[in-house]
Amino acid sequence: MAPELVPTAVKSCVFSKPVTLPRRAYVTFLAGNGDYVKGVVGLAKGLRKAKSAYPLVVAVLPDVPEEHREILRSQGCIVREIEPVYPPENQTQFAMAYYVINYSKLRIWEFVEYHKMIYLDGDIQVYDNIDHLFDLPDAHLYAVMDCFCEKTWSHTPQFKIGYCQQCPNKVQWPAEWGQPPSLYFNAGMFVYEPRLDTYQDLLKTLRVTPPTPFAEQDFLNMYFKDIYKPIPLVYNLVLAMLWRHPENVELDKVKVVHYCAAGSKPWRYTGKEENMQREDIKMLVKKWWDVYNDESLDYKNQTRSGIEGDAVPLNVDPFIAALSEAGQVEYLTAPSAA
Repeated sequence: MAPELVPTAVKSCVFSKPVTLPRRAYVTFLAGNGDYVKGVVGLAKGLRKAKSAYPLVVAVLPDVPEEHREILRSQGCIVREIEPVYPPENQTQFAMAYYVINYSKLRIWEFVEYHKMIYLDGDIQVYDNIDHLFDLPDAHLYAVMDCFCEKTWSHTPQFKIGYCQQCPNKVQWPAEWGQPPSLYFNAGMFVYEPRLDTYQDLLKTLRVTPPTPFAEQDFLNMYFKDIYKPIPLVYNLVLAMLWRHPENVELDKVKVVHYCAAGSKPWRYTGKEENMQREDIKMLVKKWWDVYNDESLDYKNQTRSGIEGDAVPLNVDPFIAALSEAGQVEYLTAPSAA
């Protein structure tokens, strides 16, 4: 049962009934003043179209302008400002220059007003209800296995020998190299449990962990390797899977699409980049725009029709501070994955 938190100052003059704090939520991350805000708006509308029962929390860095924050609030998002997290000083060449800011995603483990959350990158769209993922057993991190076949993996032994966990029987891992690498997930989507002890240990571990090309994704894979559990590809279709491992993709069953291939962001799509003239890509880009442009999915229209009811955003900062100071969040030691 979720705790009922009603600030005394507003209870008598604003709310006619107690405000129930949700114990589950989706969460995404936004930085800067660029066009990624369109992706987050599209995600909010996609979750509404899929009839999700849970809110979308947007963790924003201080450099996200108020104009963009207001756009997100107008779409029913809960906007939470976070401070940046930076990796240790190093000479690492990241696979993408902007990856350095993605370490700030570690802050979402602070969101302990929620028991369980599903993280989604801003270039992801949800096309079918995935609320049932919140019911997965606790004490594990769930995500979809990544693919090692793109050129961005050229620095790895997996890429050099053609080994990929998406098709482990195609190229065997050399016996003389010892055990194959641990299962590796794409960090654009994962199911997790926010915990203050975990968050504090993540930052402590980060300070002594040299950064690697895939930044926070590599770090999260290292940190959670013993409790990671794979979930089916339908929950995070990285578009490169369409041409790298088409035998593993049933496009009509895909629930979540990750527009992370070069040139595939729908709001920037030109069709000029490699693979972007594929019919399946063009269909998925159109599908994203159909959701984004659907005014009936705007938050104000949903509330008017009664779908969202009379939900009121709640300031949960005092609750978080109280938990942190009182030490009320106990660390759950997760068992090793089978």
